[in-house]
Amino acid sequence: MNEHRVYKALTIAGSDSGGGAGIQADLKTFQELGAYGMSAITAITVQNTLGVQGVYPLPAEASAEQIHAVGTDIGVDALKTGMLFSAEIIRLVAEQIRAFGWEKVVVDPVMIAKGGAELLQMEAIQALKEELLPLAMVVTPNIPEAEALADMKIRTMEDRREAARRIHQSGPKMIVIKGGHDEEGGSSQVLDLFYDGSSFTELIGKRVKTTHTHGTGCTFSAAITAGLAKGISPSQAILDAKAFIQAAIEDELGIGHGHGPTNHWAYRRRNGMLV
Repeated sequence: MNEHRVYKALTIAGSDSGGGAGIQADLKTFQELGAYGMSAITAITVQNTLGVQGVYPLPAEASAEQIHAVGTDIGVDALKTGMLFSAEIIRLVAEQIRAFGWEKVVVDPVMIAKGGAELLQMEAIQALKEELLPLAMVVTPNIPEAEALADMKIRTMEDRREAARRIHQSGPKMIVIKGGHDEEGGSSQVLDLFYDGSSFTELIGKRVKTTHTHGTGCTFSAAITAGLAKGISPSQAILDAKAFIQAAIEDELGIGHGHGPTNHWAYRRRNGMLV
């Protein structure tokens, strides 16, 4: 990689007033991993560690215009999508991605907040499948999201493999089904399943007993995006992102009275770059 080049990463997602997820988590992650972060905000959420108290979607045109403004001036090496909220926003976002011909696209199919708040309208799931997944290089659902995208229940590892195959048929090149919601195999490990369209790889990490996991999905997908922006291969970017989020969960900040945020500077501190 050329050390003098500025690597540019765009996040298209909702804003989190508590700073642990959404746009805020993405920009922090981009910065920590050496990518210049840009944003197109789709909605303003009123939330803290205790949950989501309100969601105020922006007009769909506002999201599209932000993307266009960034794309025509600064340029985008890789991008990720997070909370898109409505079918209309999804369609306009997909239209912009196609217009610019961007290929390094990470889709984090944000549907439900940890507190149960609906962050994607039900009619938008079909638009996500039809409009956005075919444009994705990597899609990163958790188990409930994978169930919605694959239209099936996931109880076993073979179910997870079948879900990955079904999601792959919608067009994304690679799928990572995150295992944080899976308690079946005991509490000592988290197993993420990576499918590249032909083979499966199990990514195993230590399960951390903590309530401070707000924004893990956003942060993980943002770390992949930063890696792709820097020219790292998708498989290596996923492995690096796994290490980044593992550190962020393990070295908890312990702030807030509910589901606190992860520690975005933990990975850099562990690598001796931050005192």
